[in-house]
Amino acid sequence: MKNAVLLLSGGLDSATCGAIARQEGFTLYALTVDYGQRHHFELEAARRLARALAVREHRIVTVDLAQFGGSALTGEIDVPKDRAGHEIEAEIPVTYVPARNTVLLALALAYAETLGAADVFLGVNAVDYSGYPDCRPQFIEAFAGLANLATKAGVEGRAKYTIHAPLVQLTKAEIIRRGLALGVDYSLTHTCYDPDPTGKPCGRCDACTLRRKGFAEAGARDPLGGWEGTHWFLPCESPRFSDRSREKVF
Repeated sequence: MKNAVLLLSGGLDSATCGAIARQEGFTLYALTVDYGQRHHFELEAARRLARALAVREHRIVTVDLAQFGGSALTGEIDVPKDRAGHEIEAEIPVTYVPARNTVLLALALAYAETLGAADVFLGVNAVDYSGYPDCRPQFIEAFAGLANLATKAGVEGRAKYTIHAPLVQLTKAEIIRRGLALGVDYSLTHTCYDPDPTGKPCGRCDACTLRRKGFAEAGARDPLGGWEGTHWFLPCESPRFSDRSREKVF
């Protein structure tokens, strides 16, 4: 089995991406980045998913992008709420974190080179998304070129790096159907940009809106439930978790 680095945020897309990589036969080394986001619920979700995916190792590293601000996810800026689909698609929103995916992929590339791995997986999507420029196919292609120019292994010809973005051209509904077919437990994920202090999703931010739309169009029930004011529940520890993953926090 080949090794691969999985960028694991704790969200729905990275969970599905990890399941696809595992189905393709890769041994996964998960990388989660604490980049100074406004809450840590997605980091907790990443830990749950790392165990569920039986990754070989799970590293959590800290790179404090909040020092620069410029985003509702890292600074004192209100998260947009109650926006219609055309409003979400109209412009790049304030939830965009400057250069986030460039930084995350650079870290994943460094991790991959030390492992002797030539494959990196991330769950970006450019269909049902908020218009982030670093989620587009053009960005993924450009970074792959950089990876092979900027690394010792690439220059010496010992590795040809591939950046896998298997979800990039799928709708959210297609992503959810693919994940369910692979047995992804979406109750382990976290999506909301602005949860309450207990982790309860707001149900109103763009991320919640896109998640709700995806499950509705997939004809599936969201295990986090409650989009119409009914009972919410948070994911709990599951006996199906594997003990084979090892976590390292940096």
